[in-house]
Amino acid sequence: MNADIGLASRLQEIDQRTAALEKEIAALPRYIAELERQFGEHQKKFEEGRGSLVANQKERKTLEGTIIDSQQKITRLKDQMLQAKTNEQYKAFQHEIAHFESVISTSEDRILELMEAAETLEAEVKKAEAELAVEKKHVEGQKVRAQERAVADQKAIAEGKARRAGIEKEISPAVLKAYEYVRKKVGANAVCEVVDGTCTGCRLALRPQYFQELKTAQDVRYCENCKRIIYWNPPVAPPA
Repeated sequence: MNADIGLASRLQEIDQRTAALEKEIAALPRYIAELERQFGEHQKKFEEGRGSLVANQKERKTLEGTIIDSQQKITRLKDQMLQAKTNEQYKAFQHEIAHFESVISTSEDRILELMEAAETLEAEVKKAEAELAVEKKHVEGQKVRAQERAVADQKAIAEGKARRAGIEKEISPAVLKAYEYVRKKVGANAVCEVVDGTCTGCRLALRPQYFQELKTAQDVRYCENCKRIIYWNPPVAPPA
């Protein structure tokens, strides 16, 4: 294989690796942002559950106060009822007592409902709190690892650029210019093997005569269709 083709292939490996590292570096902040978004949603759900539990407890306390207040009123009404002078006054006291007894009964029923709901809420809040603690630890760990990975990637990119600069000094200027032109035009895959007479870059067949010339060529050849740098690897016979 022509030395310049080998150097161009090494450039391609470095460029492809650099592109992958840069893509990874760009993706890391988005990955962390998505983790934080999910954590924020879970935290919001936890706060809503805890708020529901607090509201449940507050309503129960209010109802308990209503029951105590109604019981006190019933006691006073019963004392006053003993002093009733007419049947109408007696019935009026009975009506008010019945009203407060109804309030007490309704409040007690509601308290039982709230107590049952509170058991479920408390279990959910406790579970969510434990899950949040684990998730927070995971997010913080991923942040650290992402930062470490970004630093390692940046170091690898810098090392690749240093190796690339060395190769640029060795490769033929004309081949380097052609490589850079094709790379900018079609992407990182600028050096391609020809297999069965077909360029693996553009997937188009070479002219039969040109393919035959490629097999014995000592100079650098380019695909007539896509202008990529092309090479041919002769088949190797299997070991006896």
